[in-house]
Amino acid sequence: MKISPHARRSTVTRNAIGVGLATGVYGISFGALAVTSGFSFAQTQVLSLGLFSGASQFAVVGIFGAGGGAIAAIATSSLLGVRNGLYALSLASVLNLKGIKKIFASQITIDESTAMAIANNDDEEMSRWAFWATGISVFVFWNIATAIGAFGASFVADPKSLGLDAAVGAAFLALLWPRLINKQIRIVGILAGLLAIGLTPLVQPGIPVLACVLIAIFMGLKNASDK
Repeated sequence: MKISPHARRSTVTRNAIGVGLATGVYGISFGALAVTSGFSFAQTQVLSLGLFSGASQFAVVGIFGAGGGAIAAIATSSLLGVRNGLYALSLASVLNLKGIKKIFASQITIDESTAMAIANNDDEEMSRWAFWATGISVFVFWNIATAIGAFGASFVADPKSLGLDAAVGAAFLALLWPRLINKQIRIVGILAGLLAIGLTPLVQPGIPVLACVLIAIFMGLKNASDK
């Protein structure tokens, strides 16, 4: 039985809202952690609205919260955001955007909106709808949740007493775990983790993450030479 375009669009919309709600709840921890790390409520919201990339946002507040500098925070968050640029390249032909729409689309080109667009790539119009619906849903719920987390943490005398400073490590583990899909990637993850642990007592916060890129580059070159 063939599903009508209207019924399919409704299904995609419901799924997009579900993804937005699930991701948004995660934003509560970011808002609370940002305040714990010394950001004001306004700074937290500007960072969330402007950067809008979960891993990069957690990296920024984590590095500043640990005493790291702006250069390390910017470099690490930018590195983590590179994948969004690759997403944009893969979606460019499907979205086919011009003018100011490109700016709006670039802001919501994230893991979730890309995944939903690809999941519906058998129909270009539906793929575009999935991208916009998911991206906007996540953007709205994420920033609302960030505000709730930041607002709540601002009323706690010592937010670190809640153990929120451990949220950065938990956040990155949650982002990494689903991507450990084969032996080679798991090896890269283990080696990068060992390198980061070894460097953490020796260098400024943020530098271990940047150094771990060398592991990925080395393994990528090795894999290419083997072929």
